[in-house]
Amino acid sequence: MTRIISVFGGSAPTSGSPAYAQAQRLGRLLAEAGFHVATGGYNGTMAAVSQGAAEAGGHVIGVVTDLFAQRGLKPNPWVKAVVSFPNLRERLLYLVTSSDGLVALKGGVGTLSEVALAWSFLQVAEMDSRPFILVGPGWRRVIETYAEESYVSPRDLDLLTLVETPEEAVRLLRLKLGGREASALR
Repeated sequence: MTRIISVFGGSAPTSGSPAYAQAQRLGRLLAEAGFHVATGGYNGTMAAVSQGAAEAGGHVIGVVTDLFAQRGLKPNPWVKAVVSFPNLRERLLYLVTSSDGLVALKGGVGTLSEVALAWSFLQVAEMDSRPFILVGPGWRRVIETYAEESYVSPRDLDLLTLVETPEEAVRLLRLKLGGREASALR
């Protein structure tokens, strides 16, 4: 059974930038581990993850919305399967709840909303437990600051796993969900 990993990240990174390269590497590693990849389907991180996965022979799902299609946006060329929703709300809900694992890279307000919704759903058991991995030092700063200034319990913090690299994220996903070469990592 193939597992699907939703990847969140910003639309701003461009080809050749460090953020794009990191996202492309994550997509490649996910595909090599045998995971299907779901992204928002458009530019930036979404395109980079899709490109990396597709070039490694992986299956890429683009979760898109009519709202952006009306503005002329089309799925990136590496998307193999399109899942379309009439609005951003339904698209977001699908990306957060319809995968076996969640990974967030650096992003903007949209990425922050994806992370917050997924975290909240895990906190109140609105969705089944699943790996939720935030990649990069920026997330560590965000979560630590929020935890210091908020009412976040240690149990709620345990719902997140903070790592520095795509390699660490995929290794954890393999351990928790299986995938190719998982037994070698145990």
